[in-house]
Amino acid sequence: MAKLNGRVAIVTGAGTGIGREIARQLAGEGACVVLVGRRLALLQDAADAINVAGGRAFARAADITQAKAVETLIGWVTAELGNVDILVNNAGSAVGPRNLAFITPQDWQATVDANLTAVYLLSRAVLQPMIDKGGGTIVTVSSGAALRPNMLGGAAYGAAKAGVRNLMGYLHATFRNQMIRATTITPGEVNTPILDDRPRPPTPEERAALMQPEDVAQAVLLACTLPPRTVIEELVIVPTRMRDQSVDIELARWFGAPDGAGSTKS
Repeated sequence: MAKLNGRVAIVTGAGTGIGREIARQLAGEGACVVLVGRRLALLQDAADAINVAGGRAFARAADITQAKAVETLIGWVTAELGNVDILVNNAGSAVGPRNLAFITPQDWQATVDANLTAVYLLSRAVLQPMIDKGGGTIVTVSSGAALRPNMLGGAAYGAAKAGVRNLMGYLHATFRNQMIRATTITPGEVNTPILDDRPRPPTPEERAALMQPEDVAQAVLLACTLPPRTVIEELVIVPTRMRDQSVDIELARWFGAPDGAGSTKS
């Protein structure tokens, strides 16, 4: 028998990469999965693939950095499918320059909103209904940038990902006796489409040695399918082989720099 039969799950950032694979694996264990993101076409394609494979999935486009949009999303899920049993906060992005000296207040806020504010809004929206139902699982995909901040992730992204790690720790410490399982998954580099946006995208050979989306999804699935009496507080996963990131980090240092800023390079 599938371990998540009858459970309702929300996965954010589910149109591509890690989120898409998380949704597929949760559905494979019997969960009814709501795939959330900004690009409806990608979400629908992922949901269709799950449904064709015998699962049950729905695509919902929403700007989860906005409180009203989150309220509307959770209202629809509750009315159509029932209370949320599993929330996977996977969506995230790094906007603009990585170097603190070049990050505009607008780019900082956009990065914090995508990686931290959205997690707060969604977790807040599902928390009390989960408690009233007798428990639930909230899993957030943080980043190795929360533990080892550097130019590759950037100042805003690393700070926001550290923030969600702290938020999940708060949920665990505060609501565990009400059967809320709050888990942080902290992955290192993963071969996803977001790597294409780097100043120097990894080569095919480098990508092959990185973690793959299904690896992170398996970690999320473990957190969701353990018996309710057991919670994973945090799981740090990294590629077995460490690659030289020095060139990537140096390029990231100057990514988005204003004209002439490179002249100050030591």
